[in-house]
Amino acid sequence: MIPEVSLTQTPPVGFHFLATFLIGGLLPNPLDIRFQKISGITSTIETSEIKEGGENLFNHHLPNRVTYDNLILERGMVIGSLLNLEFNAAMSFMTFSPSNVLVMLLNDSSIPVANWLFQQAYPVKWSVSDLDASNNAIMIDTMELKYSRLQHLRI
Repeated sequence: MIPEVSLTQTPPVGFHFLATFLIGGLLPNPLDIRFQKISGITSTIETSEIKEGGENLFNHHLPNRVTYDNLILERGMVIGSLLNLEFNAAMSFMTFSPSNVLVMLLNDSSIPVANWLFQQAYPVKWSVSDLDASNNAIMIDTMELKYSRLQHLRI
């Protein structure tokens, strides 16, 4: 039976999501999947401007390449995380193990409705929220990654 598709379907909400690091590009890391916020899911086509000789009313814009923003993951500080070990190796010894990162937007039944695959991701920045004796807040790790390619996978 073919599922019925409604043209008035409500767009998905952005608070139910999951991110997983794929070990060896295939196996999901089951420990490092919960994040509070994910940002930087952006791709842009750079263009070159060409001025046409004799025509001063407009310019041509030709596509050059696709560029990507850094993927930024935020979560409560986790002790004993494999991901923390990878980030520490990168930041301390310049040892990198690029991996694929899969971000999934889930519906209210926890079924993925949209996915983004970040290929060959590696750490470029790692920060921790401020230590503040006047604030009773959870410590937040912010992890920033570069990657070679972004694939949008819509269902």
